[in-house]
Amino acid sequence: MRILRASLIPLFLLTTVGSAVAGESEVIWTDPDKYTDVRSGNENRKHFKERIFKSFEKHFAKLSQKLPEGKTLKINVTNVDLAGDVRFSSMQQIRIVKDIYIPRLEFSYELVNADKSLAASGEVDLKDMGFMTSSSAYKSSSDLYYEKRMINKWFKNNFIPDKID
Repeated sequence: MRILRASLIPLFLLTTVGSAVAGESEVIWTDPDKYTDVRSGNENRKHFKERIFKSFEKHFAKLSQKLPEGKTLKINVTNVDLAGDVRFSSMQQIRIVKDIYIPRLEFSYELVNADKSLAASGEVDLKDMGFMTSSSAYKSSSDLYYEKRMINKWFKNNFIPDKID
């Protein structure tokens, strides 16, 4: 038992130290009932929204870990339009993904330093009009693939190390 505890202590310290050197994120969902398209197929609407929002929050948190220690990325989402559109197919609703139903995400952001001073801010209207032509079929089957790819591009273009400090 002592050997197990002794080996877990360094592992615990490694995980807590690793998380301390990363930035953080905060996501606010403003008027989600007015968003363009966060509709589910056959899934319960409330549970679908909760699942989608949680997925976006986890993704922003994952990206924020690439920020320097003490930085906080605050996101205020004002509109979501998921790739595809929900249509009736016989007796059920399904999301049809075609190139005419582009993904869009609108939000404002603030990058805040550890001393609470503002490092950067802006209004963002992400859209990917070529989302169907620049991805593989395998990857596009993952949860919110097109939307997360847009966010990744935006993050990479705006928060490279020489722009953060």
